Amino acid sequence: MLQISALQLAELLSGIARAQAAIIHGIESAMPGTRSSHVVPALQNVSHMRDHPDPTLTDLPVRVLLAYMGRIGPDLESIARDLERLTAAQPAAAAPTSAAARAAADPARESRLSPDASGTLDFRDLHPQT
Repeated sequence: MLQISALQLAELLSGIARAQAAIIHGIESAMPGTRSSHVVPALQNVSHMRDHPDPTLTDLPVRVLLAYMGRIGPDLESIARDLERLTAAQPAAAAPTSAAARAAADPARESRLSPDASGTLDFRDLHPQT
């Protein structure tokens, strides 16, 4: 079984973010203003920086990308610390539930996922309430 350290995973996330930043830089070169008008606001929105001061596993890759888009790149040590904090053993009650358990808890969810008469899907209630 492959064992990867938090620092190695931080380096992997960093490399992926560098590639994404290069793509965004290319788009900015072709269409000036796209980065600041469209890309950065969208990334800031999905990174939940205002909602969660400490990143979640979902937010961390976006925040690494945002760091690469700034003047100073990300700090691999702090990324590794965040990864260690996020992957530490969690109590069973805080563990995410399986898809089957969510479906059993909300039987109406399945009907929202199937197309209606017009052939469109209803995605409004897919995210669990927080």
